[in-house]
Amino acid sequence: MTPPLLTVFTPTFNRVHLLPRLYASLLRQTAQAFCWLIIDDGSTDGTGALVLAWILEGRIPITYHWKPNGGMHTAHNAAYERITTELNVCIDSDDWMPDDAVERITACWKEFGSQQVAGIIGLDADAGGKLIGTALPADRATICLGEFYAIGGRGDKKLVYRTDLIRRTPPYPEFPGETYVGLIYKYTLVDQECPLLVLNAVLCVVDYQADGSSLNMLRQYWRNPRGFAFLRKVDMVHGCTWQVRTKAAIHYGAKSLMLRNKAWLQESPRPWLTLVTLPLGLACYAYLLWARQRLHLATRPPGSVPP
Repeated sequence: MTPPLLTVFTPTFNRVHLLPRLYASLLRQTAQAFCWLIIDDGSTDGTGALVLAWILEGRIPITYHWKPNGGMHTAHNAAYERITTELNVCIDSDDWMPDDAVERITACWKEFGSQQVAGIIGLDADAGGKLIGTALPADRATICLGEFYAIGGRGDKKLVYRTDLIRRTPPYPEFPGETYVGLIYKYTLVDQECPLLVLNAVLCVVDYQADGSSLNMLRQYWRNPRGFAFLRKVDMVHGCTWQVRTKAAIHYGAKSLMLRNKAWLQESPRPWLTLVTLPLGLACYAYLLWARQRLHLATRPPGSVPP
């Protein structure tokens, strides 16, 4: 029996009510050259029992792994340690795949895939079929993710990576007490090696949840300052334009103020850029303080005392 080409992996945390939608979409795939890896990031809602029932059904190959809650990036670390197929793609627990997504991925890779490309970049759409952000350049066969955004591209995109390449990049760092490091970290490192094949097709339907990290970024800033400072240092080194590197330096300054980091300048990979942008970093920090206050006022119960 030919082993599958693709692993669809799904990090999940207390999403037992949403996983059946994703499972149903996988059952509908027009190509079955894939397996499903579920990384349970500490769920307490019966996710394990539900997945066990699906495994016993035997309709698609499913592997289930439970781990203590640590955040999305730690679930990705756990997934990359376990994937054995040539390609992998993350489909979040609140999303699902169009019926022909696996077929499109495998056909594209079999025709154009090689060691000279990192994988495939495809499109996300909402449930109504509207693209998230902009389409990919129609005149390009390959592009790096950072380059796509640098030339004006917008919105989340679906990334299919070669497992050997994504695995040999350093894992996401884990900071005690924090649960967020942006997934862009490993994608930025892969960008330094080779581009992605352009596939202007919808590979994922997204359904952003009110409790998801995408819609709670301000809270993430305050709860995970070391994770964000780490990312800004990476962007200062590997940002594909000076605009990206300058923005990273500004935000690094703001995160350093959050952390009361006295060694902020010594730890910066671009100390002169960090020093020059310090006034803007101070302004960014002031804005984040103001925004946090607004958030507290907007979410506190009526009649409670302001923080």
